[in-house]
Amino acid sequence: MSDFLPSAIQLGYLVAASLFIVGLKQLGSPATARQGNVLAAIGMLIAIVGTLLEKQVISYELIAVGIIIGSILGTIMANTVAMTDMPQMVGLLNGFGGAASALVAVGEFWRYLSIPESPTPDATITILLGVLIGGITFTGSLVAFAKLQELLPGAPMTFPLQQPFNAALAIALLAGSGYMLANPENVPVFLGLVAISNILGIMFVLPIGGGDMPVVVSLLNSYSGIAASVAGFILMNNMLIIAGALVGASGIILTQIMCKAMNRSLSSVLFSAFGSGGSAATAGAAGAAIDKTVHSIDIEESAMMLGYARSVVIIPGYGMAVAQAQHAVRELADGLEKMGVDVKYAIHPVAGRMPGHMNVLLAEANVPYPQLYDMDDINPQFDETDVALVIGANDVVNPAARHDTASPIYGMPILEVDKAKHTIVIKRGMSAGFSGVDNELFYKDKTMMLFGSAKDVVAKLVAEVKQL
Repeated sequence: MSDFLPSAIQLGYLVAASLFIVGLKQLGSPATARQGNVLAAIGMLIAIVGTLLEKQVISYELIAVGIIIGSILGTIMANTVAMTDMPQMVGLLNGFGGAASALVAVGEFWRYLSIPESPTPDATITILLGVLIGGITFTGSLVAFAKLQELLPGAPMTFPLQQPFNAALAIALLAGSGYMLANPENVPVFLGLVAISNILGIMFVLPIGGGDMPVVVSLLNSYSGIAASVAGFILMNNMLIIAGALVGASGIILTQIMCKAMNRSLSSVLFSAFGSGGSAATAGAAGAAIDKTVHSIDIEESAMMLGYARSVVIIPGYGMAVAQAQHAVRELADGLEKMGVDVKYAIHPVAGRMPGHMNVLLAEANVPYPQLYDMDDINPQFDETDVALVIGANDVVNPAARHDTASPIYGMPILEVDKAKHTIVIKRGMSAGFSGVDNELFYKDKTMMLFGSAKDVVAKLVAEVKQL
């Protein structure tokens, strides 16, 4: 029996890893995302049970307390956090994952202090990596959370001599790590490296603008996976190594996809302070020649235009998320479909505040998956679309990205709603998006502005469509 248990545990880890891979694959499509989430959860349950059967586990009581506390907190968060605040929660959970990995590294360092044996260079390097990556992930995620929650300004936060300060921190980190390799049990130096790692996480995210937070959250998610994988090497746990590597790799891939959707490099996202709102002046010069005449429309005219169209494409944005208008949007789409209108939804990869934000909101409103179209699939169809209904989106529909070389969003792939026969934009006002760039779509002859809160306006549209 004693020989069977280790083999059974490793076999369980293999099954869990397989479920993780299949779950990640299914998360790539809205139609299979829920099933993929369930499979991954089952895999995690198997992994936890296998770990609890390991001989290294010595206090089931403490583990039970942690499970109970974590389950209570998780249940409360799941039931109280609004869908519009989901990016903040993802960022916060990334930070918790990084903190857990860093604490594992600190615990391993303290374990070596209590035994006669000194850590080998390999063990020291692993501990230092756990502290570094985990610390940066923890504090960086907290700053990202604070920016998304508007506890900190969304604009890039800089101060004089910031780059020399960061360089000094990096040099101190390298010097301290080298010293630890020669003196692996030096407590003051180790604690100093822990502090530096956490400060670096803060300095990493502070200069990044709010418009780039979705990319940062995705990158920090990758970091949390790498930190977990490092923790797996510290604990010699194969499951942690595999799961962390999967999260790290998928996070990096998602980050690259989002950067491609913004036509920007990762380095420019991290170091150019895009999304600060300070680029409006630059874009203003290029857009000065645009006729700034705005064509407004009322609820009744909008309802008639939508109700008597053959095809309508709905473009959701963060404004819809803030107003929590997804259910009203679904009701409007249902009403239009009853009148024989072909309704589709166009989803931009970086619409909202996290990857897949719009998909999550629309799924909550039970919008049929076949009606959701990615940018590459829907763009060729706008030429044949009667009405494009933009709800709270801004930068992702700005035609300046195609031709204005002075614009900071030049080259970013957009949803080409300006090619539709008519465009209705629901927006509170004429404010710019996160990039700080004025949207020339709002001034085009075929564009009608319908001002007001997305939820209230769409609800009124639903009532008017029913009258038709």
